[in-house]
Amino acid sequence: MRVLAAMSGGVDSAVAAARAVEAGHDVTGIHLALSRNPASYRSGARGCCTIEDSNDARRAADVIGIPFYVWDMSERFHEDVVEDFMDEYAAGRTPNPCLRCNEKIKFAAVLDKALALGFDAVATGHYARLRTGADGLVEMHRALDHGKDQSYVLGVLDQRQLRHSLFPLGGSTKTDVRAEAAQRGLLVADKPDSHDICFVADGDNAGWLREKLGERAPNHEGAVVDDATGEELGRHEGTYAFTIGQRKGLRIGRPAADGKPRFVLDIEPVTGTVRVGPRERLAVHRLSGVRPRWCGTPPEVLDGPEVSVQLRAHGSELPARVRVAGAERDGVEVELLEPAYGIAPGQAVVVYDGTRVVGSATISATRGDR
Repeated sequence: MRVLAAMSGGVDSAVAAARAVEAGHDVTGIHLALSRNPASYRSGARGCCTIEDSNDARRAADVIGIPFYVWDMSERFHEDVVEDFMDEYAAGRTPNPCLRCNEKIKFAAVLDKALALGFDAVATGHYARLRTGADGLVEMHRALDHGKDQSYVLGVLDQRQLRHSLFPLGGSTKTDVRAEAAQRGLLVADKPDSHDICFVADGDNAGWLREKLGERAPNHEGAVVDDATGEELGRHEGTYAFTIGQRKGLRIGRPAADGKPRFVLDIEPVTGTVRVGPRERLAVHRLSGVRPRWCGTPPEVLDGPEVSVQLRAHGSELPARVRVAGAERDGVEVELLEPAYGIAPGQAVVVYDGTRVVGSATISATRGDR
């Protein structure tokens, strides 16, 4: 096959490209230039988006012996990922930009361009496994190394995208990948993993949002109030600096009467009100999702010992019952069999049947009732 290897400049994508070559594919490496002004994105060689990362990817391609190009996706990335990130926070929701990047950029814009150029598949360094099911559909499963599993942020992929994807690292551990990189002479073998949001240069999400949204957001200032009594406890400069479940930086002048910490329970962007209260008020037993994305045939109801959901990129699986809802089957209702805490609208709920990823949806509402 003709394979396009997306090379971020990190160790995972470099080894994935090398394995694609070793598997006999005709491989071309590309690096995505995602910033309209590279100096404005995170500095330092951390495995994504910077000039240093582009150079690291080029050197890795030279060692592997494959052609290498840089594709400018900066305008599309800014519109579909960065602007979406700002809009979601301004609306009081908590988005996942990496998941949105996979949906809109890496497995949509890049894949579409690759297919138009005659490539058969796109290979990435994500930790997930693909296999063909008994019904002939391509299934995505959790990676062998559950500590590195990235199926959560890939839960937005549909069947067409999965048929043209390769994840060469799904059956490996990170330790093995680093050792293999060193054996292959790849200089990125010991390069640190990237954990921060790539377009937030210093990792200060709240500060970045304050700078970008401070002047345009209608809720520039507001009150932090006790959810039980309605008492104003403090003031803030913008709801975009808060997320559901947040404990620190609440701008509260005095401790609660019971001495226990307070957490953000609700964000009202129209009035600028941030409501806080005890942790037990964060418990979520039911949630609704919109804009579902199914990896295969959409289910009607999922209910059984193997059904679970994941609500954060590095969160635990929770047993659940899942039902497709809405006249247009454009919604999802989830009953959690164990409570989750600090779950916010805007996050993704990814549905699993055992290790298989069924699909995902964007959380639109949460409820504490059983």
